[in-house]
Amino acid sequence: MGMIGLALLVMAFADAESEAEVAVPPVRALIVTGGHDFERPQFFAMFDSMSGITWKEVVHPEANKQFTPEAAREYDVIVLYDMWQDITDEQKQQFVQRVKDDGKGLVALHHCLVSYQKWPEFRVMIGGQFTFDVVEIDGKKYGPNTFDHDQSFRVQIVDPADPVTKGMTDFDLVDETYGGYYVANDVKPLLKVDHPKSAPIIGWSKTYGKGRVVYLQSGHDHTSFDHKDFRALVRNALLWTAAKSEK
Repeated sequence: MGMIGLALLVMAFADAESEAEVAVPPVRALIVTGGHDFERPQFFAMFDSMSGITWKEVVHPEANKQFTPEAAREYDVIVLYDMWQDITDEQKQQFVQRVKDDGKGLVALHHCLVSYQKWPEFRVMIGGQFTFDVVEIDGKKYGPNTFDHDQSFRVQIVDPADPVTKGMTDFDLVDETYGGYYVANDVKPLLKVDHPKSAPIIGWSKTYGKGRVVYLQSGHDHTSFDHKDFRALVRNALLWTAAKSEK
């Protein structure tokens, strides 16, 4: 093969790879907010910075209407950044069906651990719960839990080969800590800390039926939103829960 033929062949392969990249659809995230104030520009700038991710925000009380089969055609992953209590029995059933039966991804962030205090299945779904009252779960008492702003801590990567933390190393973060909350036995710990005001596990993954779930406890404000490692965690969580983890 002459040099011209070889060059044309290389160009053809490059064009084919470019077309393949364009053909891969982005992960569509439905971001649920409401019930807790937050730094909106910085929070959504984090998602805007992520390649291969598109997003739409839905705010309570309208957000729980987005779990119908028809509405679910518009997203791949549900991102919870809410702190909400009101949900009807029908909405509970639809939420469970979308994740457990349909396999929609679920990325749960920060204060959503406080949501749906009177709905036990929610803590089963996300793998944990922060409670303001004393509750008994699996024969053990939890709460009232604590929270402390502006804490400095070292985030420890439990398994750098995991799709959510792949290639990452330990990093420092300033964020709000939660202490004493419940973490289910069936989760896979992803992130740990050694801090007197924090529970030891601050990030985990699990499955819920067909659905993949990730919870990240950090994410109170811009100190996390702007942090490259926290952004990487959220993006990796979106890709993994959508079953589109990068090789």
